[in-house]
Amino acid sequence: MVKTDRPHSPVYGLMKSALDAHTLGLSHIAQLLQECGCRVVVGNSEISEAVDKISERCFFEKIKSWLIIQGISHLGFSYRLDPGQAVEIFGRLIAYVDADTQLSPLKHGLIRSIYFAGLPESCRLVEKHFGERVKTFRGDESVLESLKGLGIPDGLIPSAIVEDSVYDDIRLSFGKRLIEEERQFHINPHPRLDYKHYGTSKDHLMKRLDSSRQAGQLPLMRVHAGPYLKDREEALVLFSEWLRKLSGAGYLDIVSIGSSQLSQERFGEEWNDLPNGGGVPINNPFELRTIQEDASPMLVRTYSATNNIPHVARILEENLNMAWHALSLWWFNKLDGRGPLSLQEGLRQHLETMQFIAATGKPYEPNTPHHFAFRGGDDVAYIVSGYLAAKTAKHFGISSLILQNMMNTPRPTWGVRDLAKSRAFLKLVRGLEDKAFQVIHQPRAGLDYFSPDENKAKSQLAAVTALMADVEPDKEDTPEIIHVVSYSEALFLATPEVINESIQITRAVLEEYPAYRKKNDIHDIILNKDLKTETEDLYQDASQMIKDIERTTPDLYSSEGLFSIFRRGYLPVPYLWEERERFLQAIDWETKIIHGGVYVVDAAGKKIPMQKRLEKIKRNTDFYL
Repeated sequence: MVKTDRPHSPVYGLMKSALDAHTLGLSHIAQLLQECGCRVVVGNSEISEAVDKISERCFFEKIKSWLIIQGISHLGFSYRLDPGQAVEIFGRLIAYVDADTQLSPLKHGLIRSIYFAGLPESCRLVEKHFGERVKTFRGDESVLESLKGLGIPDGLIPSAIVEDSVYDDIRLSFGKRLIEEERQFHINPHPRLDYKHYGTSKDHLMKRLDSSRQAGQLPLMRVHAGPYLKDREEALVLFSEWLRKLSGAGYLDIVSIGSSQLSQERFGEEWNDLPNGGGVPINNPFELRTIQEDASPMLVRTYSATNNIPHVARILEENLNMAWHALSLWWFNKLDGRGPLSLQEGLRQHLETMQFIAATGKPYEPNTPHHFAFRGGDDVAYIVSGYLAAKTAKHFGISSLILQNMMNTPRPTWGVRDLAKSRAFLKLVRGLEDKAFQVIHQPRAGLDYFSPDENKAKSQLAAVTALMADVEPDKEDTPEIIHVVSYSEALFLATPEVINESIQITRAVLEEYPAYRKKNDIHDIILNKDLKTETEDLYQDASQMIKDIERTTPDLYSSEGLFSIFRRGYLPVPYLWEERERFLQAIDWETKIIHGGVYVVDAAGKKIPMQKRLEKIKRNTDFYL
């Protein structure tokens, strides 16, 4: 990274590709810099389009004009798409800047520092080409790491940012020490359980939970696993080997099959030369039965179908003895490109499948809220979408709900915000509980949370497990299930060895963190007054939205009602990629990360109060009707 000795105050200019619809990360960094007293300019759509066409000199001239007019001295470039394209475009930008006497840091020009944010492979290539000239950001940096990497002195970082980062830093420090001491390798498998039907085709998750609770072996450990090979038969043979290894090791309780796109969309059909799309290529009942046998005594489940959903659910239940069924209400259809059905037809088939699930007595997992977070939804939408999915399940007679709660989503979410969001979420959904309906909490790490550095990723796995333990620190036997995301998530598909070590890390944290929490007075952070207020604010905003939805939506818990909620924009998805023209109200929102949480904001970047938000939905609904 090249710097000059010019004395003027730094001005940070941030720009990205127009092809990347996601802006939360960029706006988050901009806000952090502004809180440190820095002037920040984010390139508009014209600058983003110029980035993508920078091979033509005239488009660099637009960028140059922007740099000079704004007086930008510190240039940040974000490209989280193809690594080859990232290096090509960024390389052209550097070449133009270096050759320009007004801009070049090599010639004491305007630009003093240059930064690059992108995928791990993109960062590696940038570092290879430009060395220390360019500071790279892979997305696994903490708030303080990001600010220090951008050259902000400690004295300029506000105390509020430092204080809110303390909790995350404490957990990561704990995780790092645990990994350095290899505490995970002191963890042995639990003794086998011995209840009736254990490990057979008649086993049941609720029996496993009850027996594990009595034996003091909660939480159950669940992972998502499956190799990918081009040859279908070879892939199935390898997966069979993986299952026998995992079963033999004894660490894993529940395996979720990472089935292929074709398995989900065209189960039982002739695939011929259709692309598999990754994942385990299961295509008939015999293969399902073989998987169930190889996995025993582990419980097994797999993705639901994205086509003919009720029909395939019956096949899965009959041949795999599903630990539980999962449906992503509003998703896995044309809306996200994950399936062939329209949103309306997908919802109709999902609700028909819920009726079948209720009849089997099996639990159901609403694999829903994080899909809104992936597409720019705010924290209230996360909570409300999960609540509505849970109440829909209860409406259709399902008795047990697996409440998946994906933390670190989006990745810049602060740990204290995750605690507030999780507690508000649990309070709302548990409010549905009665003698006929129970909620089973299943937290997990975020998909893009883990570092491509293996040791750091292991420390992060420990840190997020500590976060899960802090959601309800004084309550026993919760969470009942942990979805363990393997530390290799950012590197490669987890093998049985990686999966087992990831479970060992998780269990080591659960054993050792309570004493660490007490010794370091972490209760003072996770149970303080401000956090309770933040939790209550989230709960009240979500409750207000739910009341408005229930008041204004006829036959709410039907495919038509759930479709109406989405169409009218109750659940913002500003980064929706597919069918944007069909759902103008759903995308007509701007969201922003503020103090580690995601909020709906106005044009000035200020939080929109819930009442104002509901008034906008009503105005837009009246207009479109």
